[in-house]
Amino acid sequence: MDGIARHMTDKTEKKDLHAEGLEIYKIAVERESENRQTYEDDIRFARLGEQWPEEVRRQREQDGRPCLTNNRMPAFIRQVTNDARQNKPSIKFHAVGDGADEWTAKVLDGLTRNIEYSSNADVAYDTAIDNAVSGGFGYFRITTEYAGDDVFDQDIRIERVANSLSIIPDAYCMDADSANWDNAFVEDSYSLEAFKAKWPKAETSNFEGDGKDVAPGWWDGKEVRVAEWWTRREVPATLLKLSNGACMHQDEYDKAVELFEVAGITVVEQRPTKTMKVTQHIMSGAEIIETNEWAGKYIPIVPVYGDEVVINGKRYLLSMIHFAKDAQRMNNYWRTISTELVALAPKAPFIGPVGSFNTDPNWQTANTVSHPYLEYDSVAGGGPPQRQFFDGPPAGALQEAMNAGEDMKAIMGLFDASLGARSNESSGRAILARQREGDVSTFNFTDNLSRAIRHAGRIISDLIPKVYSSARIIRTIREDGSNQNVAVNQPTAPTPEEQKAQQEQNVGIQRIYDLTAGKYDVTCESGPSYTTKREEAAAQMTEFMRAVPAAGSLIGDLLAKNLDWPGADEIADRLKLMLPPQAQGKNPALEQAQQQMQQLQQVMQQMQQQLADAERDKQIEADKLRIDAFNADTNRLKVVGTAMGPEQIQALVMQTLQQMLGSPDITPNAGPPQQMPMQQPMLEQPQQPPPPQEMMQPEQPQPPDGGFFTPEGFQQ
Repeated sequence: MDGIARHMTDKTEKKDLHAEGLEIYKIAVERESENRQTYEDDIRFARLGEQWPEEVRRQREQDGRPCLTNNRMPAFIRQVTNDARQNKPSIKFHAVGDGADEWTAKVLDGLTRNIEYSSNADVAYDTAIDNAVSGGFGYFRITTEYAGDDVFDQDIRIERVANSLSIIPDAYCMDADSANWDNAFVEDSYSLEAFKAKWPKAETSNFEGDGKDVAPGWWDGKEVRVAEWWTRREVPATLLKLSNGACMHQDEYDKAVELFEVAGITVVEQRPTKTMKVTQHIMSGAEIIETNEWAGKYIPIVPVYGDEVVINGKRYLLSMIHFAKDAQRMNNYWRTISTELVALAPKAPFIGPVGSFNTDPNWQTANTVSHPYLEYDSVAGGGPPQRQFFDGPPAGALQEAMNAGEDMKAIMGLFDASLGARSNESSGRAILARQREGDVSTFNFTDNLSRAIRHAGRIISDLIPKVYSSARIIRTIREDGSNQNVAVNQPTAPTPEEQKAQQEQNVGIQRIYDLTAGKYDVTCESGPSYTTKREEAAAQMTEFMRAVPAAGSLIGDLLAKNLDWPGADEIADRLKLMLPPQAQGKNPALEQAQQQMQQLQQVMQQMQQQLADAERDKQIEADKLRIDAFNADTNRLKVVGTAMGPEQIQALVMQTLQQMLGSPDITPNAGPPQQMPMQQPMLEQPQQPPPPQEMMQPEQPQPPDGGFFTPEGFQQ
């Protein structure tokens, strides 16, 4: 019974929610009806060329009269929209506190550029500004999608809204952006078969039956209207202050409470607050089909407005061409009249009495063929036929058409210089000044696009900590268009830019680009694109070097870097190596001190090498002296060996061996001498008289390394 009651309660709540959504939709459509009608009329007038009243066109077509359309509106519109394309606004992040840092802000800049590139955001921006200039308002939206079919990571995307009439904004919010929208609708139409395929569990019996339970306008017998109903509601929350100084909401703390307990982080203070909850309800005219929670706190639909006027609490959105439509109609009318008059003028070039043209059949082709002569019947009466000369194009009609063209330029603020046509200006400065007048008069449209992109940056900044919350590798795009993969939310080595900026302080030290922490402010910088800036910089540098030739040796590398042809970067690197230390940002005194240190180190190395060579030569000389001494001893032994008996020779040899074994220099790097135990002789030797005094040597020379003594002398 509890389950049935709960099901009935959920069904009742969904029914009430659906009724609320239909009522909000109805009010929003009513309040926006005039702007939507104006948008459609202006778009049809400027883009489809529907510039003649339908009854006038029908009447002229019945009478066989021309109905010309000399549509000049697209040229004026493109002047504004193409200028916006060349000066594309860019989103910039700035660290403001709570763990934010400038290097993470640069990563956010690169991530946003990658989002824009992957989403074809330039198409979304261009479509929105084009609709705003042509019709009075345009939109683009922000969505999320999975990064791949085999992963759970999501990416942020920017999508274009081709049909601005599919968006129904908040009925009571008149802000410059959608930051404070509480409701919005995105509607679309599906055939009944497509509707069943997309939402197989949706209720369709009402559409297949009499349709009485379907809201009016949501089912026309062929197509089903489906709307995304976006809501933004305040939700009570509790703000916690932790012992580490961080602040977060209670629900965020509850998700990671175990990690905080392990880290010893506790709650030190709390207070009630509120937060914004955004929900997407997909609804038809019969029910709420599905409900999805949105991660951000803003409704992800961004408006780009045209000219805005608020009267008595009601906002009117106007296009750039709205008040120039009458001038365009006048231009069409007078150009049609002049064309018509010129076309009708040659239809009756000759006049004469009856019967004058019966004599010669060539009169029938006199207007199209050059005949050598034409005959007429003089008896029929009267004189010869007279040619009716053409007075020329109607000057009045052409003048009125020209006046209408000038009226269009004055109304929209775009004159000949802005449109690329020749005018009274002769000098380049005067032409630029006149072009700037046109840019200033239409700057409100491009500025509204900048506001919209800035709000899109706020939406992306709010979504990034929730979408890119796990450790992952993301692609970022630098301002010059080069790519870089960055590991976020995990320890990583500093980027080359960080190493260069911080010199040797941070080299090898890991850091974390934590996208889930810190507060970042968003600004929108509007100006020429990077390519345009580079080309303009190269042109200005060239002019500067002509004015100041001495600067060529100092800024040649910068000029080469901004030139757009193969090998420019290599030339810039070579020229940079030729710059003096001051131009390279180096301290000459420090450079000189470093050179002196290097010279001293070289001198010390040379002296150490010379000392080592001297020690080696000294050791070689000492070894040579030892060898000569031992050879002399062995030679003396050979000489005296013939005068001594065997016992005397044996005693002399034993004495020499004892001296050798007890000498500390018998081997290189030998330790202290050790007393070698002598074995007892096998037979007691009789006492022999000492050898002659000249045969006894108190100290014997030591053999060199790796040799030994024999009766024949020293052997290696």
